[in-house]
Amino acid sequence: MTNTNLTGSGTMPTIEHKLNITEEEVPEHIRRIAQEQGECPKTKQQTIEQFRSYILEHNEFQLHRNDDKFLEKFLRARFWKIENSYRLLSNYHKFREQNKNYYEKVRPLDLRHLGDSDILTVTPYRDQHGRRILIYRFGLWRPNRVNIDDIFRATILLQELGSLEPISQIVGGVGIFDLKDLALEHILHLSPSVAQKMIALLVTSMPIRTSALHIVNQNWVFNTAFRIFKPFLNAAMKERLYIHGSDMSSLHKHINPEHLPKRYGGLHEDYSYTLWLDMMEQQCAGSSVQKEMEQLGFIFN
Repeated sequence: MTNTNLTGSGTMPTIEHKLNITEEEVPEHIRRIAQEQGECPKTKQQTIEQFRSYILEHNEFQLHRNDDKFLEKFLRARFWKIENSYRLLSNYHKFREQNKNYYEKVRPLDLRHLGDSDILTVTPYRDQHGRRILIYRFGLWRPNRVNIDDIFRATILLQELGSLEPISQIVGGVGIFDLKDLALEHILHLSPSVAQKMIALLVTSMPIRTSALHIVNQNWVFNTAFRIFKPFLNAAMKERLYIHGSDMSSLHKHINPEHLPKRYGGLHEDYSYTLWLDMMEQQCAGSSVQKEMEQLGFIFN
């Protein structure tokens, strides 16, 4: 992946489904952002040690790991504030314990039908701020064919993969909810429990920040759906929730068109979720990425 994605230079990058998992891949201007967020190269190790001690002192849950690399994700997600990072880690642990069926014995390569349905994906490129874009097209969801739990499993897989990227740990990600063709059949499957889990994954319980949520192409059904989700949105997330309708120029005020699919007035093609699964199958076999995911309970053989 080229740095064009991060600088907004106007030149179309070569698109490659590839995770940027090394610190060496973090551009200098993203490193400056990290420092503005409280990350100090000189005291980083000390803060990680303090965080580890804080976790042990509170002793509220049994972590499956507490190495530096793992803890750093949570610190970056909460701007190196130890108490806030601990709350996020606690939420993450609780979500895993309460939803083991989303992790344990899940075979990521069995989720190809979500790619075939185009219900969700993450862009292989980044926006002008260095963020990947998670896109849901709920109007394409056919509940009689795709179980809501598989949507959660696929979301978790993408979030966990994204949380391995230092760039994404620093700048977070952005979500687009495309509600074109949303119908009452979808609302029947959006219970408060489902809404709570979705917000947990996007806002409160994963070691990667959602910097903004954008609603596009909503219709009259949206008001009913929003009433279900609204109670679970905290004040900070409400401020980062933008509703654009079919006005893509409104969306472009937040995400430059050169970093969007053509369907949203951008320059890119649509890239299927399945392409990320292909990447995992081809590039990650036996790699550190596969080992990280297997530690979470995912199965690749």
